[in-house]
Amino acid sequence: MSDLEDVLDRLSEVVEQARALPMSSSCVVNRDEVLGLLDDARASLPSALARAERVLRERQSLLDGAATEAAAVVAQAQQEQSRLVEATAVFTRAQDEADRLLAAARADAEAMRLQTEDYVDAKLANFEVVLAKTLATVERGRSRLSGRTDYEPLRSDDLDALNAEDPDQPV
Repeated sequence: MSDLEDVLDRLSEVVEQARALPMSSSCVVNRDEVLGLLDDARASLPSALARAERVLRERQSLLDGAATEAAAVVAQAQQEQSRLVEATAVFTRAQDEADRLLAAARADAEAMRLQTEDYVDAKLANFEVVLAKTLATVERGRSRLSGRTDYEPLRSDDLDALNAEDPDQPV
């Protein structure tokens, strides 16, 4: 994720440092440099997605492991139950213990599943925020490159966006 952020930061830097054309808000950027940075961003994106897919696979692996563990606990409880069938009191206690172990295993598996889903959701939300910030940066850059002059008055939502980027910068 930091590779993608580094590339996007460098791309913003190239646009911000581009030489302005006289009497215009347009600027001149090195096409090869910008295209190279965009290629780097595209190359970084699959690795970020691959990390997200790996997290999902790990989640499934954890869920499969919990199910296997639960099945082993149930099988163990059933074996114990068979051994204790001879005496009614012993059988009753064994049945209760098996039920308790099964409930505990199910509760553990459910808790593990919920934790895994929360972890994956947090990672995906973080990725979504990074992508949203990237999109906003690209949109602002495109807006600046679209021909709006420096003498046009800023709209209030432009002022809000500038203040959100750097509240210490005077507008």
